[in-house]
Amino acid sequence: MPASVSASASVSDSSVPALPDLPGLSSRQSEFSFSVGKRLTETCPPSDAQVEANGGAFLGRTGTITTPHGTIQTPAFIAVGTKATVKAVLPESISELGAQAVLANAYHLYLQPGPEILDAAGGLGAFMNWSGPTFTDSGGFQVMSLGSGFKKVIDMKNVDSSGPDDAVAPGKERLAHIDDDGVWFKSHLNGDRHRFSPEISMQVQHQIGADIMFAFDELTTLQNSRAYQEESLERTRLWALRCLEEHASLTSSREGKPYQALFGVIQGAQYEDLRRKACQDLGAMPFDGYGIGGALEKENLGTIVRWCNEELPENKPRHLLGISEPDDIFTAIENGADTFDCVSPTRVARNSAFYTPFGRFNLSGARYKTDFGPLQDGCDCYTCVNYSRAYIHHLFKAKEMLSATLISIHNERFVVKMVDDARLAIESGDFFEFKAETLGRYYS
Repeated sequence: MPASVSASASVSDSSVPALPDLPGLSSRQSEFSFSVGKRLTETCPPSDAQVEANGGAFLGRTGTITTPHGTIQTPAFIAVGTKATVKAVLPESISELGAQAVLANAYHLYLQPGPEILDAAGGLGAFMNWSGPTFTDSGGFQVMSLGSGFKKVIDMKNVDSSGPDDAVAPGKERLAHIDDDGVWFKSHLNGDRHRFSPEISMQVQHQIGADIMFAFDELTTLQNSRAYQEESLERTRLWALRCLEEHASLTSSREGKPYQALFGVIQGAQYEDLRRKACQDLGAMPFDGYGIGGALEKENLGTIVRWCNEELPENKPRHLLGISEPDDIFTAIENGADTFDCVSPTRVARNSAFYTPFGRFNLSGARYKTDFGPLQDGCDCYTCVNYSRAYIHHLFKAKEMLSATLISIHNERFVVKMVDDARLAIESGDFFEFKAETLGRYYS
C-alpha cells in the first residue's frame, strides 16, 4: 500500500540548498509557453460516484504547448524516435499520420553519432528532416537499465523490495555505477567507459537541440527499498538544481539558438509522500514543465499521476514518460497528464502485432494469409488505405523489413488518433462516454 502523506516528515529537509539565481533564464523562457484550454470537470462534470471511483478529483484538461518549432495541442501522444528516427518509419510518414512531436534519446545520440554532429547539422529536427517540435529525454532510464541489467521495459506490477538495492539480473553485468555527482557507465555498443552528470546531460541535450529537454534524474524501480527511494529522491532533487544552473549558463552562451525548454523529472515510485515532496521541491524551481517518471504500479497509475498533478503548477505542462496502452492513456489524461510517449507501437509492430478498436492481434497467424482487408476497417492511415493484411502477413513471413514499416505506421496512427479523439471528447463534453466505448471495445 502507498505510504500515507503524513509520512513526509520522515524525509529529511535539512541542509536544503537555496534555489539558484538564474537572471539570464527568465527572459528566454517566454519563447516557450503552455496555456490551459478546457478542463474536463467543466465540460464533462463527473458524478460523485465517478469521483469516488477515481479516488479524487479529475484533473484532465486540454491545452497548447508553444515551442520555437510549432505548437502541440494537448493531450497528445509523442512518437518515440530514439536514435533520431521512429524505427522503420520515414519522418514524412510520421508527420502524415498526425504526430505533433517526436522524442529522441540523449543517451543513444550521445553514443552515436555524437551530439556535436547534431549541433553542426542545426539540431535534431534539421538532422532528421523533422520540422515540428522535438523532445529529448535525459538518459536516466538507460542508466537504470544498464545498472540493473533487467529488461528494457519497467516492471509496473511487481512491488517487491525484499532484495538488495544493487541487485543485477542473473547472468548480467552491472554497466552503470551511480554516485552523488553522476554516473559512470559502459557503452552497450563497444564497452567504452563514459561519465554522465547533470552538467554533461545538459551539455549533450543542448547540442542535440530539442525544443524540450528533461533534467538528469535517477530512475528507481518498484524493487528498490523505501530507504533507497528516499536517498535517490534527494539525489535527483540536487541534480535538478545543477541542471537548472547549467541550462541557464548554456542558454546564455549559445545566444542565437532557439530556446530549449527544460522539464524537471518527478520520481518517488509508489510512495505518496515521496511523490508529493518531489513535486513540491521541483515545482518551486523555475522549470518550464515536468515529467512524471519512474516505475508506476499499473493498478495505481491514475492515483500516482493525480498526486503529482495536485502539487505541480497548473500553468506548466506535464509529460508522463513511457505509456501507450489504451487504459493507461485514458487514466493518465483524466488525471492531468498533457503529453506522453512510448516505444510500444513500433516495438510490437516488429513482432507483427497491430492495434484495432477490438484489441491487439498478431498478423503472423495463418488466418491472415488470405485476408485481403486492411489492418483496420475505416482507418485512414497510409497502410490501411493501400495494403492488405495478406500482403503484410506475407512480408512478415518472408522477413521483409517493409512489414515493420507498414505495421508501425498503422500502430502510431492508431494511438495518435485515439489521443486526438480523447482531446476532442474533452472539448465536446463526452469524454467519459468516449472512454467507456473505446475501452469497452478494445478489451472485450
